[in-house]
Parts: sequence; C-alpha cells; structure tokens
Amino acid sequence: MSAFLTVLYAVLPVVCVALAGALMRRANWLNKDADDSLMRVVINVFYPCLVLDNVLGNKALENLGTLMLAPAVGFGTVAVGIGIAWLAVRWWGGDSPVMQRTFALVTGIYNYGYVPLPLALTLFDRETAGVLFVHNVGVELALWSIGYAVLTGHKLEHGWRKFITVPLVAVGLALPLNLLGAQHFLPVFILETAKLLGQCAIPLGLVLVGATMADYAAEFKLSKIDRLSWLAVLVRMAVLPVLFLVLAKYLPAPKELRHVILLQAAMPAAVFPIIMSKHYGGDAPLAVRIVVATSLVSVLTIPLVIRLGMHWLGG
Repeated sequence: MSAFLTVLYAVLPVVCVALAGALMRRANWLNKDADDSLMRVVINVFYPCLVLDNVLGNKALENLGTLMLAPAVGFGTVAVGIGIAWLAVRWWGGDSPVMQRTFALVTGIYNYGYVPLPLALTLFDRETAGVLFVHNVGVELALWSIGYAVLTGHKLEHGWRKFITVPLVAVGLALPLNLLGAQHFLPVFILETAKLLGQCAIPLGLVLVGATMADYAAEFKLSKIDRLSWLAVLVRMAVLPVLFLVLAKYLPAPKELRHVILLQAAMPAAVFPIIMSKHYGGDAPLAVRIVVATSLVSVLTIPLVIRLGMHWLGG
C-alpha cells in the first residue's frame, strides 16, 4: 500500500497543477489571448532547455542501441494504438467514416509530453526523462504520418513538414553533444541557464493543458457520453495498457526505456489531437469527449497501472 501511495503522491501534483490552470482560465486570469504566446515560449524556449538539461550527461543515452530502439518503440506503440482503436471502432460500429477516423487517432495516441515527464523525473530519474525525449521523436513521427493519414485520408507526405519542430531539433542537437561529453566543456553559466529555463517547462505546460481542458469542458457533458466514449476508455485505459506492459516486460530494452513504456501504458488520450481534429476536418466534439473521459478515468487508473506495472517489471 505504501508503494501505491508513493505513486499516487507523485501523480497528484501533476493533476493539481493542471487543475490550477483550469481554475485560472475559469477566473479569466489566464485568457485565451495569452495562450499562443505562452505556448510558443514553452515549446521554443523552455522545452528545448529542458531537453538539454536532461540529455547532457545522460549515461542511458550514450548507448546507440537505446538511441535507435526508443524512437522505434514510440512510433510502434502509437501505430499499434491507432490500429487497435481503428479495429475496435469498426467492430463496434462508428456512425460515420469521420467519427471512425477521429476515434482511431484520438484513442490511439497517449499523452506523451507534460504528464509523463514530471512522473519520469519523480518516480525514476533524469536518465528515464532523457530516454522519454528520444522516444517521443518516434511518437511525433507516427502522429504526423500515420495519425495524419488516418484522420484526413491524405497521403503521408502532406504531413511531413509538421514533423520538424524546435523540441525535436533540440533533441537532434543534444544527443551528439551528449556523446561528445559537452557537459564537461560548455560554460557552466550556459548549463545553469538551460536548467533554470527548463524548470519552467513542465509547470507552465501543465497549466496550459489544464486551461485547454477547461475550454473544451464546456462541450463535454455527462449526458453526452456515448458508447464511443466508453469504448475509448476501454481501449485506451484497459486494452492498450495490458499490451504495453507485456511489451515492457519482454522487450530486450534497458530499464529506462521499460520505465518509459510503463508510463505511457498509464496515460490517457493526448490533448493535441483535439486541435488536429478541428483543423483537419475530424469530429472535434467526439475528440473532446474521448480526451475528457479518458483523462477523468486516468486520475484513478494512473497510480494503479504504474504500481502494478512496477511490480510486473520487478521494480
């Protein structure tokens, strides 16, 4: 029970910071006009600094096998998630092709950013956080290739240009610097500056996630929970976690990557596919229902899945 409480106490601050963001939005202390500028700062400044701080001097990322396997796992788990969600909604019976495509995308992609990151640092170590960054390169690639194609029905090349982002460039630069031992010859003030700026990424990112969820909460009512919402909860929060934990157990991977897979097994649906659904002709209300429903359930299931996963993996 104490181990479960340890995980629960690690999860609660993440939930509370996101809730604080939602309350700020409700009080109009954080209005929508500020979102774009704050998000640009988080993505283009704070997050790259967080990458640099957690990648430089990271022993787990000196292994070339890990550098190749982690993105492959990120890509593969998203591809499998989308595939299983697609099969589930076809079997269950989506009302329209648009609903089926939206369901497959939103249910298939787990939250891979601001929720698992603080948990990686709290429950494990900076080595695991560094592997998570590299893993997420594969997730982004799957999102803008398979995910984009499933949602829109367009050819894959239409989404490739979205793949190049500042955080991914930061990962691409930080990895060779780590292999060169740059932490030993870069000026200390640069490393300390990156550390201080990077520490802003997670709390501000979670605040913005909470504010975004508050925006969409108005579109979510308990009376509107339909069978596709329940199916999404079943697939995202029950079926896929079991498959991910089996993968973490038997994949010949370093412990840091196993921990990343464990964290992703517990995650709800990601928020960003809501925006993709609105922008690329998906069923945005359905996306909102799936994200909100899986997020609410995850408050209870994240500690349970992580604790059971730790026991399954042997610590």
